[in-house]
Amino acid sequence: MFNNQDIIALAKKAGDAIMEIYQRDFAISEKSDASPLTEADLASHHCIVDGLKQLTPEIPVLSEESGANEHQDRLSWQTYWLIDPLDGTKEFIKKNGEFTVNIALIDQGKAVFGVVYAPALEVTYWGDAEGAFKAQKGQVTPIRVSALPADDAVWRVVGSRSHQSDEFKAFVQGLPETEVVSMGSSLKLCLVAEGAADIYPRLGLTSEWDTAAAHAVVTAAGGQVLQYPELTPLLYNTRPETLLNPFFIVCAEKSDKWA
Repeated sequence: MFNNQDIIALAKKAGDAIMEIYQRDFAISEKSDASPLTEADLASHHCIVDGLKQLTPEIPVLSEESGANEHQDRLSWQTYWLIDPLDGTKEFIKKNGEFTVNIALIDQGKAVFGVVYAPALEVTYWGDAEGAFKAQKGQVTPIRVSALPADDAVWRVVGSRSHQSDEFKAFVQGLPETEVVSMGSSLKLCLVAEGAADIYPRLGLTSEWDTAAAHAVVTAAGGQVLQYPELTPLLYNTRPETLLNPFFIVCAEKSDKWA
């Protein structure tokens, strides 16, 4: 249907467009939900949408920057591309490098393939049925989630760089000894996927395009993304009224320390 490497190359092409803008002054506007928007968001959006239409014209595309028609039409789609052209716009504006290009393939509500590219860090993650991988400095490495921490071990907990909710703080207090690692964008999920963190409790609002690509990487790395507190798999395109995710937990597996 498509070559994974073509999609990875497309993510990097979008990243190049983002970096061209990142390295100079750029305008910042505000969307209707008060979230920031830059010309880099739009440049990446057009790059990816145009590229996907050439590579896979038979698969529809839903982007964070898509219009209202696509947001409505997606309800009839079984298989589609779900993209966030620039995840972590706040991190982009702060110029801390923790922003990503996210491209995911959704099939029957599941994220079955995903690419997460952090252009400022020059790191790429991707995952599919063959496994999960990280590419950095020309080296491609298979990645895998860590085993659950031992009873006396410190839990490595990922938290948002820009917003940690009261629910998150209460969740962390319920764990044994913890070390909180702050990170921006979908890189938070990727830290769990590569075994650099044990758990990421996202007890705050996110949209489906924020998580889908990294969700595919986590799944391919042997991990889980579970709705919280139900602890059922997080699915996509199942709620007609919203594209917001419920609260969720990213982990290697359930543990009685928090479940």
